[in-house]
Amino acid sequence: MHDALLQTPEGDRVRCGLCPHRCLIAEGSRGVCGARGVVDGRLVALTYGMVSSLAADPIEKKPVFHYCPGTRVLSLGSVGCSMKCGHCQNWQISRPKGDDGSVPLRYVGPEQIAGLAAESGCAGVAFTYNEPVIWLEYVIDAARRAHDEGLYTVMVTNGYITPEALDLLAGHIDVWRVDIKGFHEETYRSLCHVGHAEAVRSAAQRAKVVCGMHVECVTNVVPGVNDSSAELRLVARWISCSLGPDTPWHVTRFMPYLEFADLDPTPLSTLMRAAEIGAEEGLNFVYLGNVDAPGGEDTVCPQCGAVAVRRTGFSADISRLAAGGRCPECDTDLNMYVCGDDTNHA
Repeated sequence: MHDALLQTPEGDRVRCGLCPHRCLIAEGSRGVCGARGVVDGRLVALTYGMVSSLAADPIEKKPVFHYCPGTRVLSLGSVGCSMKCGHCQNWQISRPKGDDGSVPLRYVGPEQIAGLAAESGCAGVAFTYNEPVIWLEYVIDAARRAHDEGLYTVMVTNGYITPEALDLLAGHIDVWRVDIKGFHEETYRSLCHVGHAEAVRSAAQRAKVVCGMHVECVTNVVPGVNDSSAELRLVARWISCSLGPDTPWHVTRFMPYLEFADLDPTPLSTLMRAAEIGAEEGLNFVYLGNVDAPGGEDTVCPQCGAVAVRRTGFSADISRLAAGGRCPECDTDLNMYVCGDDTNHA
């Protein structure tokens, strides 16, 4: 068993400091995420190295558009989550608790990551599928090995993390791809059965400003829950003001699932309205996801309107992109980090 980081004994229980739940866990019990439990008076990481899913994906599938576009990432995940989203597409692995045997798991040591990435032609590693924050100890060890071999690292996360846990990831994670599920506490309670929406936003800002990570935001727009113009405007305004106008915002189509199976898919018109709101709030890069909208995922220069990166499905054509991730026509900095380009500005 692997000892967990960020644990504090309190009487006959142990306090976990990983996420805003700050679970106080008794002997033989587990926290909300199911991946951390107390054994012999110590908090242990029950899923360290235990992998449920492993695949080589385009980085655009995460979705991440402004960091090493056109490359592939070795994507891996385990089981468990700090939230219980009613529309989760990966509920089969996010809802099982730790090593309860309900999901087939295999051990992949952190020392194996670089070799697996090389075999798959990957330039980076993404911790994804379930919530990687609850895999903290393994993520740090695996990301360190990945960096040693020149691979970039990505967290695809709900962003539910304490400042002290996030600081442990600083220097190990290059990209913080975070879900901003809405702006209001009520939205988070309705969608995810958690509060602390502000904690997610604060962590995203800290990831960029303090930890030096590249940040991209995703809002899955759910009809009747977080699709009002007022809430979308608050999200867009916060991203623009707190993370910067060049921060990519992916507004993606919801598909009926689980507790929200009675809802309709998000209309394209709603996503287009979100994109308009994003532009009105000063965001330069708003992308439409999970829909067939020609040009909706292209990177367009906010100054001259030139298409710098054209995307089809999960493929990206970066042939026109100028050195340093700049516009090919007017040389505007597009906040784009390109792998192997020594003139990067992002």
